[in-house]
Amino acid sequence: MNLTMTGMPASGKSTIGVMLAKRLGMSFVDIDILIQEKTGKLLKELIVENGNDGFLKIEGDIAADLETVNSIIAPGGSICYEDWAMDHLKQIGKVVYLKISFEEMAKRIGNVVDRGVAIPEGYSLKDLYDERTVLYEKYADITIDENGKTAADIVNELCCWISEQNYN
Repeated sequence: MNLTMTGMPASGKSTIGVMLAKRLGMSFVDIDILIQEKTGKLLKELIVENGNDGFLKIEGDIAADLETVNSIIAPGGSICYEDWAMDHLKQIGKVVYLKISFEEMAKRIGNVVDRGVAIPEGYSLKDLYDERTVLYEKYADITIDENGKTAADIVNELCCWISEQNYN
């Protein structure tokens, strides 16, 4: 069984993913790191060189080619735009949406350019949030509302859900 952590940038996909993987004795796969290893470039460099669409294609192709078992997978927040990649991730496991409020995300995110966020020209961070949340909800097998919860609380909630579903 695999679990793919989706959500906005700064929602805790990697932090919670690593904690959950350790707790369950699973591997952790960070797609952003795979992209950087495969291309030899930082995410922000890939976005500048290839544009948002080109970056999304690279991200989607790497996610769609992923063959792993017993792993927690943390893709970039823009993975929700690549239907073929999301279909693959759903075929190889379950999808978790880490739902963060816009206000909390804006507080955590810092500089979107330095972070390598694929944000279309003319979009505000709020536009991006509004557009993506619908897509995350579309693909999610479970939505975890992060409001008022620590990373440890979220890991506990996911462990209970996994146990109830008999996935482990």
